[in-house]
Amino acid sequence: MTTPDPAPLTRVVIVDDHPMVAQGVQSVLEDHEGLEVVGTLGTGRAVIEQLEELNPDVILMDLNMPGMGGLTATELVLEKRPGTRVLILSMHDSPEYISSALSHGAMGYILKDVPTDEIARAIETVMRGERYLCTGAKGAISPRSADVPGALTGREQTILLKLAQGLSNKDVATSLDISVRTVETHRKNIKRKLGISSTAGLTRYALEHGVLQGTGNAL
Repeated sequence: MTTPDPAPLTRVVIVDDHPMVAQGVQSVLEDHEGLEVVGTLGTGRAVIEQLEELNPDVILMDLNMPGMGGLTATELVLEKRPGTRVLILSMHDSPEYISSALSHGAMGYILKDVPTDEIARAIETVMRGERYLCTGAKGAISPRSADVPGALTGREQTILLKLAQGLSNKDVATSLDISVRTVETHRKNIKRKLGISSTAGLTRYALEHGVLQGTGNAL
């Protein structure tokens, strides 16, 4: 009888400008089966530059780092590799920080003082495609903000606006300096989140929800 191949390891990258924090998280995750820490980086820029090489499934991202912060890095990661799960690992528990992280595309939010095993549990949760908020984060924001399956990221809102204005995928890609393939991926995600199957439906949604207000563009 042939022995089945072992399940592939979940590749994790830790991005935090405090080496002690990164090393501590790494030591915890290395004790969990199925997880492999493939990199620890100190800046948002570094993870963008090494994204293809490291090929992470999950990124644990700090918010406040020198140069490029965690929110900007999250959006850029998801532009380049939309399938990557980003978990924010932060000391900030204010509703503004948490809601902003989720709106930028993060799959979850964990406070740095959570029990160490909870980080591994959060990774397992987002790998199943589910959002994860630690107890402290859940208590800081309203239930509606914590679970909005159709919520668009900031980049998706920008692309929706341009599509509703009549721009083609190629025109959107040129205007945002991203690839046409990335635009197509965002477009599919927007349609899936909003439950819309056509470009006309996207335009109608944009009109009904005020996305086009103040743009000066007539449709």
